Amino acid sequence: MGRHSRKGPVPKGAGSGGAPGPASGEREAAVASPGSGRRRRSAGSGPEQHTSAGTGPFAGPARGGHPEHHESGGGWGDWQTGTQQQVRTVPPPAAVGGPRIPGPRREFVEAFDAPAAGPAPDPYGPASDPAPEAEALGADEAGEPLAKGGKGRTFTGVAAAAVATVLAVVVAGQVAADRHDSAGARSSEQDRRAVQERPGRSDGRPAPAQEAARPPASPTYAQLMTRQFPIDPELRASGEFEAVPGLDRAPGKGRKIRYRIDVEKGLGLDRGLFARAVQETLNDERSWAHGGAMTFERISSGRPDFVITLASPGTTATWCAKSGLDTTVDNVSCDSASTERVMINAYRWAQGAETFGPGAMLAYRQMLINHEVGHRLGHNHVNCRTPGALAPVMQQQTKSLDIGGVECKPNPWVHPGE
Repeated sequence: MGRHSRKGPVPKGAGSGGAPGPASGEREAAVASPGSGRRRRSAGSGPEQHTSAGTGPFAGPARGGHPEHHESGGGWGDWQTGTQQQVRTVPPPAAVGGPRIPGPRREFVEAFDAPAAGPAPDPYGPASDPAPEAEALGADEAGEPLAKGGKGRTFTGVAAAAVATVLAVVVAGQVAADRHDSAGARSSEQDRRAVQERPGRSDGRPAPAQEAARPPASPTYAQLMTRQFPIDPELRASGEFEAVPGLDRAPGKGRKIRYRIDVEKGLGLDRGLFARAVQETLNDERSWAHGGAMTFERISSGRPDFVITLASPGTTATWCAKSGLDTTVDNVSCDSASTERVMINAYRWAQGAETFGPGAMLAYRQMLINHEVGHRLGHNHVNCRTPGALAPVMQQQTKSLDIGGVECKPNPWVHPGE
């Protein structure tokens, strides 16, 4: 039963339309006529056909286009037979211009509250009420709200559809982003591999920056022996000596002569280069070791036979003066016989002499070593006797190649050409 019913006689005009009304005093369900936005024709006017006017309690033009599905057990009745299966009788709607019964559409409320009163209506029967379309919009054509249950279901469906749409959009966007990221990662990896595998133009060639940063190759012994080194001709260094460490064994079978090499501290010259030059020169077949007469061995500790000393011009003059020799004239070297030292003037070692010139530094240094060691071995000066011949190694070739009008050629060896 509906919660809102009314007692009393039916309003005037309620019985128009040809349908008998209920008895006076009978309780009736107030029925609101569903509007369609048009003015209704009064019931009974015109033939009662399904195509132009519906039968039953709601008269008026019917809308076509889709079948209406009526719920069973409610106030719809049997629309095929035109009879009402509902226990109560509902009068037809009032004529145009008649008074409207106020209140909500209670037949929907009672239809859901009341038990089924008859068989299920035929969904393909005649349709004349446009209320289902209005219900889909949430209100009838008269602006009255729908029942609470239908409106809740409508809102629930709309909310569910909205949530589903949002989820679909989010999932689609995430999938697209994942595909884009995956494609981008694959593309980056392929590009990286292509760059690594692609041969460059400069493969095998160092870059200009690398070439500039690469240190120059160290000069060889032969190259260093041809160079001149800067030094002050009046230099006087510390006067202290330091032995060149290491051992160079005698390579021959003759009489072994042991020597040590000292270099004055603060001289600024390569002591290793000097020590190698002495060892290779003395043991050369063209030198004093010719024919296996003797062999030379360099030591850095123990008692040597003599000490070959590389010293500044000032220090050389001091040690040569101990043996009564003056080296300040022409800035030459000497064998200080009263001492253990064979003095090699560092200026001559670094700069050479005019008699040989700057292009024969190697030959001059070989001559300088052989000449001063020759004095230590007991040989005196010997001058050139044949013009144009090679000067003897014991001639003072640093001072001159022309002795007594006989000019000879520079020569560094004891036994040249052998």
